[in-house]
Amino acid sequence: MKTRLLLALALLASLSAPLLADEDGVSFSHKDWELACDNTLTCRAAGYSAEEGAGGSVLLTREGGPDAPTHGRVVLADTGDDDSKQVDSLALWIDDHAQGEVAKADNDEWTLTDAQTQALINAIKGTGKVEFRGGEEPFELSSNGAFATLVKMDDAQGRLNTPGALVRKGNKPESSVPAAVTMPIIQQVKVEKATPRPLSDDELALLKPKLIASLTDDDSCDNLDPTDDQPEEGAEPLTLTPVDGAHVLIAALCWRGAYNEGYGYWLMDKALQGKPELITDSGSDYSEGVISEAQKGRGIGDCWSTAAWVWDGKDFVQSSDATTGMCRAIRAGGAWQLPTLVTDVKPAQQ
Repeated sequence: MKTRLLLALALLASLSAPLLADEDGVSFSHKDWELACDNTLTCRAAGYSAEEGAGGSVLLTREGGPDAPTHGRVVLADTGDDDSKQVDSLALWIDDHAQGEVAKADNDEWTLTDAQTQALINAIKGTGKVEFRGGEEPFELSSNGAFATLVKMDDAQGRLNTPGALVRKGNKPESSVPAAVTMPIIQQVKVEKATPRPLSDDELALLKPKLIASLTDDDSCDNLDPTDDQPEEGAEPLTLTPVDGAHVLIAALCWRGAYNEGYGYWLMDKALQGKPELITDSGSDYSEGVISEAQKGRGIGDCWSTAAWVWDGKDFVQSSDATTGMCRAIRAGGAWQLPTLVTDVKPAQQ
């Protein structure tokens, strides 16, 4: 499996992330906390209980720009068992002092007030004990890794040493904080209505060397060039799907694991004479001008990595890149959406 996918699923970025989130975003994790900052300079920090599957998770979200507030949300662990007790009220406690009820929101989430969010931040960056009471057992939020994660969050948004920094406050003017970046717009273009077809033997002989040559050290498509000259058992043949009058999309199974598989998608000229452009080697599906990717972090499906690429008339442009957070058995499908790339995709005109 390719390096980018492994990093995305594990969220194990090094401490030398860029000082400011850029078009590639920032991912970071330390102990029981993780951070994802997207290309608009919005950052999301998620924290968990110290034990997997216990309690729940807290999400702190802050947009870029001077004086931007930090918003807090909470989800409680829910395994989906029929015996799970419905929680009707939830209260925040810090160091055994009540901080008030937490408001119920949509999707079985809870919303903290600004005052509750600030009290929580003050506690987790030190040695405070943070609990949410109301479920069958209190959800105790771990502070292990919180300080480093909040420092990275300030760093990525250019807030270090400003009055608005979450951790390392200073006298640097708040006006020096970079403004939030406008979300990029992608105008999706309509593609031909076509079904994929298998490559002919002659097309396969022509294209296979070109597809292999397009791979770099960061790509993985062992099934395209197996060392034992035997393709993956049950693998579908390579296919060709027309995109428009000048372009086609080539698809091939690249790898298969215990609970994931990845397809390579290449954009080529209709005549099959040029160099194929690899879009991804871990794709999951192609439909109506969108290549999508969805990979489990582990078999039970409590954490995912997702991405998408949209046809803009010239190329497949990446439109999203995200994970659902750590594999902590909080929710089926993941606790949160933690994107590092967001865009505003305008639908194709019919």
